[in-house]
Amino acid sequence: MKIPIARQAALPALILPVLALPAPSFAADDQTLIVTATPHTVSELDTPAAVSVVNGEEMRHAEPRINLSESLGAVPGLQVQNRQNYAQDLQLSIRGFGSRSTYGVRGLRLYVDGIPATMPDGQGQTSNIDINSVESVDVLRGPFSALYGNSSGGVMNVTTQTGEQPATIEASSYYGSFGSWRYGLKATGATGDGTQAGDVNYTVSSSRFATHGYRDHSGARKNLANAKLGVRIDDVSTLTLLLNSVDITANDPGGLSSAEWHDNPRQSPRGDQYNTRKDTKQTQAGLRYERQLSSDDDLSVMMYAGERETTQYQSIPRAPQLNPHHAGGVISLNRHYQGIDTRWTHRGELLVPVTFTTGLDYENMSENRKGYENFVMVNGTPEYGEKGALRRDERNLMWNLDPYLQSTWQLTDKLSLDAGVRYSSVWFDSNDHYITAANGDDSGDASYHKWLPAGSLKYAVTDAWNLYLSAGRGFETPTINELSYRSNNQSGLNFNLKPSTNDTVEIGSKTRVGNGLITAALFQTDTDDEIVVDASSGGRTSYKNAGKTRRQGAELSLDQQFAENWRAKASWTWLDATYRTNACGANDCNGNRIPGIARNMGFASLGYEPETGWYAGSDIRYMSGIMADDENTAQAPSWTVVGLNTGYKFSYGHWMMDIFGRVDNLFDREYVGSVIVNESNGRYYEPAPGRNYGVGLSVAWQF
Repeated sequence: MKIPIARQAALPALILPVLALPAPSFAADDQTLIVTATPHTVSELDTPAAVSVVNGEEMRHAEPRINLSESLGAVPGLQVQNRQNYAQDLQLSIRGFGSRSTYGVRGLRLYVDGIPATMPDGQGQTSNIDINSVESVDVLRGPFSALYGNSSGGVMNVTTQTGEQPATIEASSYYGSFGSWRYGLKATGATGDGTQAGDVNYTVSSSRFATHGYRDHSGARKNLANAKLGVRIDDVSTLTLLLNSVDITANDPGGLSSAEWHDNPRQSPRGDQYNTRKDTKQTQAGLRYERQLSSDDDLSVMMYAGERETTQYQSIPRAPQLNPHHAGGVISLNRHYQGIDTRWTHRGELLVPVTFTTGLDYENMSENRKGYENFVMVNGTPEYGEKGALRRDERNLMWNLDPYLQSTWQLTDKLSLDAGVRYSSVWFDSNDHYITAANGDDSGDASYHKWLPAGSLKYAVTDAWNLYLSAGRGFETPTINELSYRSNNQSGLNFNLKPSTNDTVEIGSKTRVGNGLITAALFQTDTDDEIVVDASSGGRTSYKNAGKTRRQGAELSLDQQFAENWRAKASWTWLDATYRTNACGANDCNGNRIPGIARNMGFASLGYEPETGWYAGSDIRYMSGIMADDENTAQAPSWTVVGLNTGYKFSYGHWMMDIFGRVDNLFDREYVGSVIVNESNGRYYEPAPGRNYGVGLSVAWQF
């Protein structure tokens, strides 16, 4: 799915004909559009859903091009926090979904060029996203997110660039505080304009990033490669090959207690003691085939497969690991995943113009999971950070099979109805191969099934003002990692953990004003059996169901271009997320705020951005205090930070150059960048860096 920015071209009438995977296709012009459920495209103004779009060029403008947190601050409803910990990925949540994640991304669906970056169980990661080659990032919130299936409290879809003429080679680099640097190389091009049989386009990008890290024991190294090759087979069909690979080695500084944070936010006492770290390698490939069957019918088939290997050393003392049921302090994972999504779209009339999209989505993941002690004994003393005896060995399988149907009805010139349903089925099976006299067979299986309906009415008040009302039901199964551990170091899988279900109602308004767009949305989400953190210690987290919760809030955003070269962005999110039943046992937390979720977030930026010459910009970000535990006894305080950037762009013949400098956290504010929810030892806090600097350079040659 590609949705152009407000002042530019178009997006599909409903973001999701897409009850399934988004799959961009070729287009005759410089747009990359999905196979739409409508015979034409319309502007973002006409989309009856809360969606924000960040253009890839904006993401690269005077930015390091390392983390999504750099450039997504203007998206309302999206809380993206940099843990300063490349072993655990960014902390991402949409309207509160995903806030419980102690590493990676949960509760949200992530896609890169139609390939899920979220596994069938709902566990996702952003580390394979190559900002250097991004065309756009689309963030969908609200009821229609549910049409993506399991764990879709929100959807983030990344589309990479499609090569076009003239061929271009670009080299880029960035050097910043804490020994951080990034080198990147990208080549794009095409033969023909994409409309004739045999036309080919390509985008190939690679980068290397390294940092000493703001905190002690937080150094990291990351190699990333992304490639996209498209071929027009004939007048009615195209084929696209997608390749992606990422290799990360990162130390894990861990969380700090309040006293430790105030004493020295850069310290990492457990990281140094246990040599906590993570190594991750992932390689995947995808193949997308698209065919126009007739003037009214389209077919799209997306196939992909990949492998991910992870080894993680945790900060768990020797004593708990002596328990025969303990799984050790080293996690070793080998995952294979694959899937296929096939869909057919038909456009016609049933009294009124109507479009139907139907399809079938299948995803599968197999995992070999082993656990080892994180120490070896040397002269009677444990030496941590070394792989010891085997303590866990299991084979896990998870797969889903989801048929879906969506329709779009143009009831009158001003009134339209979009409605869809998906039947999501998720199966989980575990086979335990580590069985001893003191550790029995913990094999087991579970399955989850749910109808996921969604609908929206949109009314065009004027050509520049639309109102919409939408509602939908979603559900979220436990991930394999959430099933992996029971509380109090009990052995076996946590099959008592049930999936959560949620019902959302949203009303929204979108208004075009000159070269800008103003959006507003009010929403309420009620959830049953919310999955929340039970306890977290030493890098290991167990989960429980919390009964009922409610999220209600408001979102406002403005994206305005004026005076030709000036651009202003602003957004505000108010989100009241609370428990509606007691999730804390003896300490009643009914009415407490759900931890990990900011009640208020704000962003504003102003930039002078001519095509060439000097440019400059500033942004300000605000986040209110975040509760760190269910009892609401610990809180990360609110913060406001300011950033500045300036640079110079020029072209000479075939050459183009952009050189810039930036400073972040201009006033050297000391604050917590993210929290580890319900950390059992009170080490909730992951500090953010103080004032930091960077310079960057990109040079491109057009043939």
